[in-house]
Amino acid sequence: MSLADKIFIDMCKDILENGTSTEGEKVRPKWPDGTPAYTIKKFGVVNRYDLSKEFPLLTLRRTALKSATDEMLWIWQQKSNNINDLHSHIWDEWADADGSIGKAYGYQMSVKHQYKEGMMDQVDRVIYDLKNNPFSRRIMTNIYVHQDLHEMNLYPCAYSMTFNVTQKKGDDKLTLNAILNQRSQDILAANNWNVVQYSVLVHMLAQVCDMKVGELVHVIADAHIYDRHIPIIEELISRPTYDAPKFTLNPEIKDFYQFTRHDVSVENYITGEQVKDIPIAI
Repeated sequence: MSLADKIFIDMCKDILENGTSTEGEKVRPKWPDGTPAYTIKKFGVVNRYDLSKEFPLLTLRRTALKSATDEMLWIWQQKSNNINDLHSHIWDEWADADGSIGKAYGYQMSVKHQYKEGMMDQVDRVIYDLKNNPFSRRIMTNIYVHQDLHEMNLYPCAYSMTFNVTQKKGDDKLTLNAILNQRSQDILAANNWNVVQYSVLVHMLAQVCDMKVGELVHVIADAHIYDRHIPIIEELISRPTYDAPKFTLNPEIKDFYQFTRHDVSVENYITGEQVKDIPIAI
């Protein structure tokens, strides 16, 4: 069993056994038929992934590594808020007629801010500090910008990354660690997807900054399983598990802006059958 599988199974069991239900409450999300989408949820879930030991792809079912990477690069590298720049359709429900999701996600990453060192956007600021001031405790991003929320088609779920660099005794390279903060997460549809894409991000930033990968800590304020997902989750976590696959990032890339979704790959990725036609609450 991979560590990612164990974390996922334990988290799902904890939510189902010890979580609280929102049934009967006034909830925003609805199913496509207009029915309120209730959840069982846990507050303040924290999961830790040691990326130096294992790449956290679930083996219970397949997570699309290249598609997850593509969405992350859409936000962090292209800094786009238009679905026409994506190679998948996961954002289609939130886009307007022109393909825009408003001032959300990639838009916020594209905004330049004044620093003592000059004008930079949040991504370039992170890379600058990792290369020039790696032990700073101020290396972070935040795309939950209140003044722009009214112009976002969806409020950011994964909204903040905090980077922290450590020097392990005896290592010639520094180690890059990160915390992903998420206000809300649909565990079935998005949990491993988010873990995988931000693990790829840590790998990419570590490589271009000549560091080793360390831990990714995932903090979820509202970790929930939707009512119509419960039987799917129960079946999923009862499946056989397999060893974690071997992850490879193209070692030739030294500039973050040169990575593509084709620069990530895995070997020996054995999984259970894909879960199809997952109902998504909007």
